[in-house]
Amino acid sequence: MDNSLHLIPGQDYLVIKPFVDYDGIVHGVGEIWTYQGTNFLPYDDGLTLHVLVDNKAVVYRLQWRDEAQAEIIDNFKQYVEPY
Repeated sequence: MDNSLHLIPGQDYLVIKPFVDYDGIVHGVGEIWTYQGTNFLPYDDGLTLHVLVDNKAVVYRLQWRDEAQAEIIDNFKQYVEPY
């Protein structure tokens, strides 16, 4: 599932378009984090991003459903870019 977002483990990423994750957390323009990996939970179509923010492990949850964050997941390159 890592390749679905085309992110590279260990790479820093910059949010270039704001988005809201499954938990209602707003990720604003200028947010920077280091991508560590992704887990996919098929039962709930859940996609969990494991990242480092200020050297602290954080998870961002997304749901790959039309009524949730499918548009964000399908177009993730429009939301983040390598930093």
